[in-house]
Amino acid sequence: MAYTETVDRILDAAEILFAEKGFSETSLRMITGQAKVNLAAVNYHFGSKNALIQAVFNRFLSPLNDLMVEGLKANKWGEDGGNTPTIEDVLRLYTQSLLKIPTRHENGVSIFMRLLGLAYTQSQGHLRVYLEGAYSKTFWPFLSLIKQITPELTTSERFWRTQFVIGSMAFTMSSIQPLTDILENKAGSDANPEQVIDYLVPFLAAGLSSAPSNLK
Repeated sequence: MAYTETVDRILDAAEILFAEKGFSETSLRMITGQAKVNLAAVNYHFGSKNALIQAVFNRFLSPLNDLMVEGLKANKWGEDGGNTPTIEDVLRLYTQSLLKIPTRHENGVSIFMRLLGLAYTQSQGHLRVYLEGAYSKTFWPFLSLIKQITPELTTSERFWRTQFVIGSMAFTMSSIQPLTDILENKAGSDANPEQVIDYLVPFLAAGLSSAPSNLK
């Protein structure tokens, strides 16, 4: 899709409204009102609300895929005879790639992580199917590396630990600004996203690589 001014205005409005109100609660008329375009423009450029939702995600996922593929190749991870990363290496590449996504909003990455969380908590079956395909260059290599580094974990335990990691990452990165405000008000201190990542990655790595629970 060609990203014309009209398309960008629609996507700008849609990503903010979806993140604030949810997918089902946001109507196309709300989006067109904020974007200052008519409903025909949405139908012409996207065809349906589902296609618009997927296009919102594509603006984030396309550059994220490129950043992750570039990082994997640069480090030669997952290749025959390539380097073997640590859990922290993998998590840091992923989180730093998120911070590098070019966005049109000041809090664009927070918006994306909020949207990603909503994709799995609201009834958006079409979106989960879309994400499995669009996210494959990023997420499947990530999972493959995690499996390679944690052979002692069962498939079930590795799955749940990975979900815990993603959930913690989504909450933290979607809430960086309000959490930073709380820190500043309570402790007179602050933190930028890069500092938060420095705190987050070792925490997640410790949980992901801890000894198996040996549950039956």
